[in-house]
This record gives sequence, structure tokens and C-alpha cells, in this order.
Amino acid sequence: MDIDDLFDCFNQVTKIEVAKDSQGSKRPRNDTPDETESPKKAKLDSEDLEQFKQILSEELKNRVVVYSLDTIDSCSHEVAYPSKQAAVPLVASQGEPAKKYKFVLDPFQKESILCIENNQSVLVSAHTSAGKTVIAEYAIALCLKNKQRVIYTSPIKALSNQKYREFNDEFKDVGLMTGDVTINPTASCLIMTTEILRNMLYKGSDVIREVAWIIFDEIHYMRDKSRGVVWEETLIMLPHNARFVFLSATIPNAKQFIQWISHIHQQTCHVVYTDYRPTPLQHYLFPAGGSGIHMVVDENGTFQEDNFNGAMTELQNAGEAAKGDQKGRKGGVRNKDATQTDIYKMVKMTVERNFAPVIVFSFSKKDCELYAKQMTKMDFNTTSEKLAVDEIFNNAIQVLSEEDQDLPYIKHMIPLLRRGIGIHHGGLLPVIKETVEILFGEGLIKVLFATETFAMGLNMPARTVIFTDMRKFDGQKHRWVTSGEYIQMAGRAGRRGLDDKGIVISMINEKVPSAACRSIIKGLPDPLNSAFHLTYNMVLNLLRVEVIDPDYMLEKSFFQFQNQTEIPRLFDDYEAKLEKYNEFEIENEPEVESYHVLKQQLETLYIQTRKFMLEPKVLGRFLKNGRVMKVSTPEGEYDWGIVVGCKWLKNGKKKDKKVEIDMLLNVIQDDESDSNKPALLEDKDGQMEIIPVDSSYVTHISSGRCNFSGDWKSKEIKKMIKPWLRKLKEDHPDGIPLLDPVKDMKINDPSLTDIMDQIAKIQDKIKKHPFAKHPSMKEIYKKYKEKINCQSELEEVRIKLLDAKKIIQMDELKCRKRVLRRLDYCTKEDVIELKGRVACELSSADELLLTELLFNGVFNNLTPAEATALLSCFVCTEKSDKPPKIRESLNGPFRQMQDIARRIAKVNAECRLTVDEETYVQSFRPFLMDIVYRWCNGASFRDLLDPDIYEGSVIRCMRRLEELLRQMVQASKVIGNHELEDKFEDGIKMIKRDIIFAASLYL
Repeated sequence: MDIDDLFDCFNQVTKIEVAKDSQGSKRPRNDTPDETESPKKAKLDSEDLEQFKQILSEELKNRVVVYSLDTIDSCSHEVAYPSKQAAVPLVASQGEPAKKYKFVLDPFQKESILCIENNQSVLVSAHTSAGKTVIAEYAIALCLKNKQRVIYTSPIKALSNQKYREFNDEFKDVGLMTGDVTINPTASCLIMTTEILRNMLYKGSDVIREVAWIIFDEIHYMRDKSRGVVWEETLIMLPHNARFVFLSATIPNAKQFIQWISHIHQQTCHVVYTDYRPTPLQHYLFPAGGSGIHMVVDENGTFQEDNFNGAMTELQNAGEAAKGDQKGRKGGVRNKDATQTDIYKMVKMTVERNFAPVIVFSFSKKDCELYAKQMTKMDFNTTSEKLAVDEIFNNAIQVLSEEDQDLPYIKHMIPLLRRGIGIHHGGLLPVIKETVEILFGEGLIKVLFATETFAMGLNMPARTVIFTDMRKFDGQKHRWVTSGEYIQMAGRAGRRGLDDKGIVISMINEKVPSAACRSIIKGLPDPLNSAFHLTYNMVLNLLRVEVIDPDYMLEKSFFQFQNQTEIPRLFDDYEAKLEKYNEFEIENEPEVESYHVLKQQLETLYIQTRKFMLEPKVLGRFLKNGRVMKVSTPEGEYDWGIVVGCKWLKNGKKKDKKVEIDMLLNVIQDDESDSNKPALLEDKDGQMEIIPVDSSYVTHISSGRCNFSGDWKSKEIKKMIKPWLRKLKEDHPDGIPLLDPVKDMKINDPSLTDIMDQIAKIQDKIKKHPFAKHPSMKEIYKKYKEKINCQSELEEVRIKLLDAKKIIQMDELKCRKRVLRRLDYCTKEDVIELKGRVACELSSADELLLTELLFNGVFNNLTPAEATALLSCFVCTEKSDKPPKIRESLNGPFRQMQDIARRIAKVNAECRLTVDEETYVQSFRPFLMDIVYRWCNGASFRDLLDPDIYEGSVIRCMRRLEELLRQMVQASKVIGNHELEDKFEDGIKMIKRDIIFAASLYL
């Protein structure tokens, strides 16, 4: 088989002819595909040929069969199966279905259920509220019918609790395992978080061997930076004989995901994909300070450019076309008169037009509460609805003690809920959050102010969704929401069977580029990209088990698979570039090459002169308005421009350290990134704009200046500059004259004089070089430089090809193993030691630091309350500007913990792992230590309340702390220290009480 055949095989797409079965539905026939020959490519004559052949042939793992159903509301159906395995056609079941539905199934639901009936794995990728749960229910029903066990995993405990309630009502034989709650663990259908399933796999649980199907809800969570790796670990370790149902929001690379599943488990896997939305959406913009809404995308998905421009005009007229950070102004948060804010007007308008219920998404917990308080003059519920709210609310808080029922926040919430207004964010008390969900589901909340977490997993649609802003702070910067984030939240609009269309309104308080708006509202969902990364807990667990090792985990990761899927494209790119490179024919090439070497030497020397010329005090003398200069910034290299102003930037107490230059440069507006891109002077789409540039970006300083009179920043000057610069370039075909650093800029430095002497010598050699006198010198040299650039590109692709084959993160794995050996967690032969076995039990927090604390005896002399308070540093996510309260008895252990953390960071750094010591140490936050200590000693929840910390955040950390304590108990058992074991058990008993561990309303 030659290289062309290999390449064709990899890209082979087998078409299966669609034929009608006896029931009249369309099914694929198992026909043999026609082999077609691709046009022959130029043969590689590179020494890498054999190596690249091998790389490509190793990637012939999967092929994808594609067919489409010819239906009104079509869905696409693709199937991946290992290349050595023959395609098995899907056969419609002839017996009674495992579950019957009172409604007609959508095409994508029928297709997905058909895959399950044929005992083949399937990924169901569909919009929110499209009805993906139907497929999960069918898989469970089929397992129960066949007396098989099934596992249903979800990314969050709250969703697991809801699913338990939902499935238990229907199937009865259902259990729940979330770490802090275990109900009926011997049930045929087990609902659990993905972390629990991962831990069961590492411990070789018998349950895994009995499971026929595993359902992964919200599989797109796999791209989560911190927790996504758990999904990959789990999927790689699951047995090959298990079958899977993956439920996901729409993801553009669904085919790639099923290829990976087929590859690692050597089984057929389908994807049923639909972007059909049962209830179509209309998208509107509401300009801040404006008078109404503007439809920008209709229910057919057509972008209304005129309406968009009208919204922008209204925004501009209202004087709100501000760019950058709008914090404190969005939606009129700080407006004294609540009835005059944009949010108030918007909510009032939606309710008056019968667009309720409405979800108002804000990206800030504080803003959610502020917006809700602005609605105090509104009342959306009838008297009977108020009574229903009272009954549900009072029943809900019965899980709390009388003292906790009297908490201020609970008392303040009921008047809001009675008026049909709710708040939902992660900082709420869990009982309040669940009550809000129940009330919303019952239609007793008409307006809900929520953060984006409400759009994750919970199946609670509304008629209208409002965005208070199109920008969000992602922890590092304010940015536009991605199309994927927008799709997830906007998808809550439109209730199937109740609304003919869903309404989505985005409030804008700055000028949004048309392309940016279009890409957000009409863009593709975010792809499912791997977030795989190594952890010490993973490495140690893999060293402990016999079935699989860390190298295998890396090799089989989705991260590695995605990297290797680039190989065919890179190979094609390499081949094309090599062919192009071989086509270059340069007349007398050795002579041209020697000329080029001299030019390179000259360029290197020119670069050395810049450090003298760009010294701010020197450069400042030549920055008069009109100076012609060239700059190259991170955005790219600009053509010649004109200085129109400059300012000196202070650097601490010292002045004149930096210069910022205002330059007139030719740019093209990039709507998508809302920024300017460099353009050539000849570019017709470009226009002269003033760009502030750091003086360090200057590359050429001309000896000439433009002498126009008037305001250098005026529109008139801008219009005149471009043709003037173009003529200047035409007048100097050999290059615009530059300032001489010694003669013109008067820089008296011996080093510079030496460089200038070298420049003069090389310039003289260039003038006398035989090639310099060639009549076609410019054309030939231009062609030679193109060849050199092509050679660089060729080498770049070659390196990428070789890198794509390498197992990514293998070097990091070696470094992590080195750290584990240095700290005595394993031997040189990778045999796990006692410390390593202890660290295997610790997956909720930093396993190395916790293990070191145990073996250094830090917990030995602490009381249970003190030990629990110290452990709170590992689960605290809260930040505070106030100094933390640390008790005297805990000061020493806390400092000792920080010292050990520094030692671990140093060992990591010595083993060539990138760890910032101070960042690592500061990641263990002491802000909840005092709260936890007081809670352990019997304080009431009311006494713990801190105005700077949300109650729900305290409870969330406490529940994570209970999980960590349980793992510390297991770690103490491994060591054989019964005293520590009892101490951590006592810590669990101390914190596990009252409102913090009140039972979920769903259980």
C-alpha cells in the first residue's frame, strides 16, 4: 500500500444507501462501499517519508459511516466503528418496546432509541429542552426489563438528587450515591456523580463488572478546566463490554468524540445530532437608555441587519456608546429610583406583554440580588398563588430547626417569593435555592434573577430570557460571552407545548460590532475540547492498579486523540509545501545564498542598533509631530506611519523610562475582535487611525518629516497622510532614508560605533557582491526569499507532525514521577509506598500536602475542632480583603502547613514542573478557619454569618469539608493510626448538623 492509499483510507467516508424497511421507515442497507481512487499526489522525496508513512498508518483506527434521514425536522446520524470491524446494520425491534410514551417521538429520539435497542453506544447531541432525557429513560427501562444494572452519572450533586427523585417515582428500583448521601446502593439503577464512578473504578468495585449500560448526562462538562479530567479518566477505565449513552448540548465536533470512544473501547458508537429546536427563538436587543427592543434574529434564524443598525443608532443617541468595563452602570444597578432603571422597564414590559415567566441572567451574584430588590413595587402573583407559595415555602423549611427557620435571609426571601420574584445563584442557602426551583417549576415565580449556573442541567424553561449584559468577567478579563455560553442560557427560552416561540432579549450598554453580535447569537456552540491534565492522585492510583498504567492513560486520552487527528491535515500540508518548495528554481543559487547571508548579518546589526536608538531620552528628541516611522506590535507589523503626539509614562518614582507614541497608521477594523489590524498603505479597505504605541515597538526611524500645518489629529490631516506616504514610498524605491544613529542622532557610545563600522563593512561587501549587479537582482532575490520562507514553513509542519505522534504530557509524567520518588511516594521501579497509598485516598484536595501533614504529625496534637478548622483551608474558595481570623492554637500549625507547602513547591520546581511557590502557598485559604472552629464548638449558624461571605458559599465549603474528612478517615486507616481516625470521625460529627447538612428537598 503506497502513501496515497494510506491517506485515502484515513479519510474514507462510506456512504450507506438508505432503504425503506417493512414499516416504511428509512434504514441503512449494509452495502459494500465503492472504492474510489483519489488523484495521485506528488511523491515525497524527503528523508522523513518512511517515518511519516508509519505515523499516518498508525492513525488508521476508525472510519465514520454517514447517512441522513429525509424528514421534515431532520437529524444527522453518524456511526464510528473500528477499521477492522465490519459495519453492523441497525435492525428495528420487533417485540414490545421497553417503555411506551404518550407522545410521538422526535426523529432524533427514535434514532437514539434504535441504537440502544441494538446494544450500541450513542451520543445524543441536541439543544436544551429538546427531550434528551427520553433516551436516558429508555436505556434504564431496557436494562430493568433485561434484569441488567445501569449507572446514571451527572456532573453535580444537585442534578443527581433531582434525577433520583424523578427516576425513583417512575422505576422504583433506583439508588443514589453522591458521597455525602447513599440510598439503596444495591439498586439496579444507580445514580451518582462522575467522581464517585471514577473512585469505584480505581478501587475495582464489583458494581462495575455488573453494569451493562452507563449514562453520562451533560457530557460536554468534559471540557471543564478543573473537573473535566474526571470524565476522561472514567471513560478510559470503563470495561470494553459496557455500552454508553452520552447526553450533550449541541457540540460541533460530536463526530470526533464518538471516534475517540470507538477507538479506546473498540466498539461501535453512534452520534445522533439535531439542531432542531421544538420552540423557535426570536432574539432582540435592548439598547441601554433606549425606548424599546429591536428584533435582530427572527424565528427562522435570519439576521436583521437594519434592525441591528437601528438598535446601535438608538444606543448612540442615548449617549451610552461606551467601551470597556461598564461595572456599576449595567442595567442601572446604582440608579436611586428603581422604577427608572432599564431592568425595571424591561421586566415590566415583558410581563405586560404576557412574556412571563422570564429568567433574567446576570453574571454577578450581587447584581442578581440588587435587581430583585428593584422590583419591590411589582407583584405578579394572585392571592391564591401567594397562598400556594406560603404552603410550599413553609413545608420546605420544615427540614430546618426552629432557630434556623428564623434566619434573616429566610425571612427576607418570603415577601419576594410571594410576589412571584425569585433569586437563584450559588451563594444561596441550598434549601432556599431548591425551593426557588420548585416554585419556578410550579409556575409560581414569574421573574427569576439567576446566574448562568441555572442554565446547567436543570430542565426549567421559561417563555423569555433576558441578558443584563453581553459581557462577562471570566476571572481574568471582561469579554464577550461566547456563542456556546449564549446558546446554553438562551436555550431556556421557549416552553415546548406552551409557547409558539421563545423570546431572548439582550441588554447592551456599549456599541457591539455587527459581526460580534452575529457570531454570539448565530454562532456555533463551543466545541468539546479535552481538558485532560495529570494529577498526583491519578498517577498514584494508576501505579497502584494492575490493569492500566499512567502511560496508557496519556496515550488513550481525548487530549492525545484530538492532537493526533491533526496528522492527516498536517501530512497534506507538508506534502503541498514540499511540492511547492521543490518547484523553486533559482538562477545561480549559491551566489544568491551568499548575498542573502550578508543581508541577514546586516539585519542583525540593525537590530542591535535599536537598543541605542530607542532609549527614551534619545528617541524623545526625534518624536516631533510629522516624524515618519515604522512599528511592529504583537498585533503585527504596520506600514509606515506618522507621529502625531507622545507622552512620557512614569515608572514608579523614576521618570522618562517609557514613551507612548500616538501614531497615524493604516488599519482595518476587525469586527469580531473589536480591534484594529495592521494594513498595507495600498489597502483600499484600510483607513488612517491614531494608535497608541509603546516606543519599544519602533523598528525604523526615517530622516524625513511631514510638514502639514494644522491639528495633526483632525480628519483633514488623516485624509491627506495616506496619499502623502504613498508618494514618499514611490519617490524612494530603494527604501525611505533612515536616521543615522551616530551622525544624525548623536549617540556617542563606543559599542555603537563598533556596530556602525561593521555595518559599513558589510554594506560595502553587499555593493561589491557579484549578485548585486545582476540586472534581475530584485526579482530573483524576492523569489529566493519566498523559497527560504517556504523552507521555514516546511520545517514547522515537519516538527508539528512529529509532535503530533508524541504522547503529549509524557515529559510532565516523568517529572511528576520524579517528585513522587523524591518525596518517597513510590520507588524507582514505580512501586507504590505507604505515603503513596495514603495519597490515593485523597481526591478532594491537594493530596501531597495533606499526606505530608499526616506524616509530619501536624494533626497529632490538635483537637478535632482544630484539625477540622485547619482542613478548611483546603476547601475554601472564598476571598476577602480583610485579614483572616486565626486562633493562637492554630497559628503554629497553619505556618507549619505553609512551610511544608513551600517545600513541596520547591521539589516540584527542582523536578522541572512549573509551579509558582507563592501562588501555590496562597491557594490554601484561611478565611473560613474561624467560622469552622466556632461551628465545631456548637455555634449557631446565625452567629457565623459574615456580610462578606454568602451563606450558601459557607455551606458548600462545609459539605466539601465533610467529604474531605471522610477521605482523611480512610487515609488514617491506611496508616493504621486509630487516634487520627477517631479525630477525623469526631470532626465529621461536629460539623454535620442543622442547616448546613439539611436534607435536600428532592430526597
